[in-house]
This record gives sequence, structure tokens and C-alpha cells, in this order.
Amino acid sequence: MTTKPELNLGSHLVPGLAAIALFVVMAATVLSATFPDPQGFAGDANIVASIGYAMFNLDFGDVAGESFLAALIVIAVTLDVALDGSIHLARREGDESGPSLLADGGQELKRSLFGEDDD
Repeated sequence: MTTKPELNLGSHLVPGLAAIALFVVMAATVLSATFPDPQGFAGDANIVASIGYAMFNLDFGDVAGESFLAALIVIAVTLDVALDGSIHLARREGDESGPSLLADGGQELKRSLFGEDDD
């Protein structure tokens, strides 16, 4: 006999409700935010230099600074944490020398290059 699935209202429901609450708060924040009119570059402006000046909030270029430096730092730190995490996950437990792309740890390549035996 087949039984229909039951809804298990246990402690695993709390993280789901927290995620829904976070989504509602973020959606309300984004929908209620006001954004200024976008700025464009002048027709004869050096676009690369203007982007650099705008990013670091310098008033030397043709575009007024919008202070993207904080966003740049947040993105850099996030990418650094992701890279460090991927390296940490790639390491083998108990192997302090780090991961090896070769199945034998490079011993066969070492023997062929340097003529050394694996004593």
C-alpha cells in the first residue's frame, strides 16, 4: 500500500524560513531604493581613463566620481576567499605538500627528467 508524503515540521524548517525572510528584506530594500540618473561619457573623452577616475573617485576625468572603490574591494575580497576555499578543498588530508596533478605525485616525471631512482 502506498502512503502519501507527510510534511515534517522539524528544526530544519527554521533555515528555510530565515532564507525567505532574508529574501523579503533584500527585495524590499532593492525595490524601495532610488538610483541617480546614469552618467555618460563625453564624445571626445578617453573612456579608459574616465573609468579609472570614476572608480577611484578622482575628479581629474570627464565624469564625476561615483566611488566604486568600496565595491571593488568587496569583490576582490570575495574572489580571494573563493580562491582560498578552493585551494583548501583541493588539498588532500595528511598531505602537506599540496595537491598533485599527476597520479604518482610526479615520481615518474622526476625519474625521466633527472634519471633518479625512487629509493
